[in-house]
Amino acid sequence: MDSPASHRPVAEPLLKLDGVETYYGPLRALSGVSLTVVQGTVTVILGSNGAGKSTLLGTIMGVLDGQPQRGTVTFRGQRIDGMATEKIVRAGISYVPEGRRVFPELTVSENLKVGAYTVRDRQSTLRTLERVHDYFPVLTERQDQHAGTLSGGEQQMLAIGRALMNEPELLLLDEPSLGLAPLLVHQVFDIISQIRDEGVTVLLVEQNARMALKVADDGVVLENGELMVSGTAAELVDNDEVEELYMGAASTASTEEAASATSDTGAGDDVDLES
Repeated sequence: MDSPASHRPVAEPLLKLDGVETYYGPLRALSGVSLTVVQGTVTVILGSNGAGKSTLLGTIMGVLDGQPQRGTVTFRGQRIDGMATEKIVRAGISYVPEGRRVFPELTVSENLKVGAYTVRDRQSTLRTLERVHDYFPVLTERQDQHAGTLSGGEQQMLAIGRALMNEPELLLLDEPSLGLAPLLVHQVFDIISQIRDEGVTVLLVEQNARMALKVADDGVVLENGELMVSGTAAELVDNDEVEELYMGAASTASTEEAASATSDTGAGDDVDLES
C-alpha cells in the first residue's frame, strides 16, 4: 500500500461536525464532538468499545433515535443534521454498518442492484457495477448465489460493494475488518485505499488501529463520547498514548477475532478476493 501522505489533496472539507452532542434519553452519547473530514482522504476513528464511534456514524446518517440535540453536521457546506436518512443517501453519503447486513434471500446481483436505487443513469450504474466487480472479483463468481449462503468475508465485500453502487462522495464504514481472517483484513484495507485513490472520501471506524493508520490520511481518538486526540495518521502513529492504548490492543483483538471467524464460519472466510 502506498503512503497516504502521497495522496493528500488540497484541504477541502467535505464533512464537518461542529459541537455535536447526541443523547439517548437522558444519557449523553456524544459530547461536543467537532470533526472535519477532508475531501479525497481516509479518516479513521479509533477508540475502545463503547466510546461512541458507531454512534458518531449513526448520527451522521440520521439512523439513530438519538439525534444531535446540539451542534451541526454539514456535508458539502449544507446542513444534514435532522435530515431524513434517504435524503442523506441521495446527497451522496453511503453507510456500511457493523455486521455485514445484506439481504440474505436476494442474490449477490440483486443486492448490488438495490444499492443503486438512487442512481437514474443506467450507463453510470453499469460502470459502477464493473468497478465493484474489479474491486471484488469473487462477487462476479457468486453473482447468482443467494447472499445468505456467502461466507462472512464475502458478505462484507457485498455490503461494501452495495454501498458503492450509490456512487457516494463519502463512504462510512463501521468495523469492516471485524471477524475476518488475516488475509481478508489486508485485502479489505487495500480496497479501501483504492476507493480513496479513485476519489471517494472514507470515514472509517476500526478496532485494528495499526492496519487502519497504514491507509488513513487522518485520524481521531474518541473516548466516552469525547474527541480526545486528532491529527494526521503519522501523528497518531507517533503518539505514545495511542500506541500504548490502541496499537497493541488492536493486534491482540484482531488475532482473537480472526480465530473466532475461522472457528465460527469455517474456511470460507479465507476466500481470496482476487480469485
